[in-house]
Amino acid sequence: MTPKNRRPTSPGEILREEFLIPKKMTQADLAARLGVPIQRINLLVNNRRAVTAETAILLAKALGTTPEFWMNLQAQCDLWDAQRSLKAARSRLPPSPCRRGSSVTLRWRI
Repeated sequence: MTPKNRRPTSPGEILREEFLIPKKMTQADLAARLGVPIQRINLLVNNRRAVTAETAILLAKALGTTPEFWMNLQAQCDLWDAQRSLKAARSRLPPSPCRRGSSVTLRWRI
């Protein structure tokens, strides 16, 4: 379930708090295990990179989860961000006479 009043927990935070710290694994250890540059893991853990399908597959194999687990975490964050962006964009629009509650009647000619 997606939280309503806060951004969902990012995949990077889940990776750090639920996998790396309990397993006493460093970012370098995980990067070596996945065969990827350490920068990819570091950017992910620091919430500066999104989980891609490829990364989800690699994380799933290395950590005993599923690719869907990682992709769903990313999708929740992406949806939250998109909803906030749309809300902000709508609030900057000028009032439209076509919005609900308007006294303007539109007439169509056929």
